[in-house]
Amino acid sequence: MAFGDKKPQRVETASKSIEINAEMHGSLSFKEQVDLKINGHFTGSLDVRGTLTVGGRAEVEADIVGDNVVIAGKIKGNVSVAKMLTLLPTAVLIGNITAPKLNIVEGAIFQGNCQMSPAETNESMNIKELTVYLELDEGTIIELVRSGKIPVVRDGDVLKFERSQIDSWAAAGMVK
Repeated sequence: MAFGDKKPQRVETASKSIEINAEMHGSLSFKEQVDLKINGHFTGSLDVRGTLTVGGRAEVEADIVGDNVVIAGKIKGNVSVAKMLTLLPTAVLIGNITAPKLNIVEGAIFQGNCQMSPAETNESMNIKELTVYLELDEGTIIELVRSGKIPVVRDGDVLKFERSQIDSWAAAGMVK
């Protein structure tokens, strides 16, 4: 990645927020949840878990993949989101959109094609996310896994729980 001479990059690691007030070229990819805000110029590709916000003065030339994307600036590239895309009144998007939910506020400019895809139904959760989702303690979930009473996908030592399978399981009255 190459940085321009405009403003320094600010990183707040405690809150998992990153704000870029610089010129950047390259690829940014995040495997964990992060709130990324771009206020400068960015060229390359973006893959963001969490929320990407493109500020009103930002100019981005990139294909974007993310969970939630909010655009107030200028984007040239395709945008694909898993949850929701919002184009604010100052947004200019030239590219294609793939999103289950789309909010285009009056004044925004969009030039391209849009495909409304259904929300990701096979979203997976880890055991900690499942404890919150089902409001059960971890020990109870581990016992349900050991006894084969809850749908689970094993990826080596990692347990993954597909939301659609858990919802069906819970709807069938299997949660005690």
